[in-house]
Amino acid sequence: MKKLKSNLQNMVLVLVGVALICGGTLAYVNQLTKSAIDEQAKKTLADGIKAVLDADDITVNSTSEKKRIVNGKEQTFVIYNTDKGVAVQSTDPNAFSGNLTVLVGFDGEGVIKGYTILAHAETPGLGAKVTEWFQEDQPGNIVGINPAKTNLTVKNDGGEINAITASTITSRAFLRAVQQAYSTFVEEKANLSAADTDK
Repeated sequence: MKKLKSNLQNMVLVLVGVALICGGTLAYVNQLTKSAIDEQAKKTLADGIKAVLDADDITVNSTSEKKRIVNGKEQTFVIYNTDKGVAVQSTDPNAFSGNLTVLVGFDGEGVIKGYTILAHAETPGLGAKVTEWFQEDQPGNIVGINPAKTNLTVKNDGGEINAITASTITSRAFLRAVQQAYSTFVEEKANLSAADTDK
């Protein structure tokens, strides 16, 4: 086989060919794994809803989305109304390493039944402690708290919650996400009550 002449045109053609082959391979692999990834995401969410509502068996009666402006940015909140309470998915974009997405479970009175972190990019050993720091029997416990009756901010800011040691930014982002989840829960509860009254 004759060696290609080393010039700009040939180098560009070779690079374009390699890029097309790599892109096609990645698209093919993505298509092969997409359904498995989607199924795993659904299972993770279902397990998360069970965990935050502290129940082994949950029936999701309805799912809805609410878009609200928070600190000048539009955010989407996902509400899962179940037979055991309400779970709300909330994201704060201002954690130390970007978005922090949390799923919070509330009983009918707004008391936090549990939470789970769905996504974060926080520093291992520091901000990543958010997955357990605010759980029951931990230093920053929020389980069993009603945000309407408790100042859900870190003690450094005059609140009642212990921040993660050396990770105040992550703690603030987490508590903002939980507070926004609670506000969404209150709004959803008011909408459901209004709908029941209209009937």
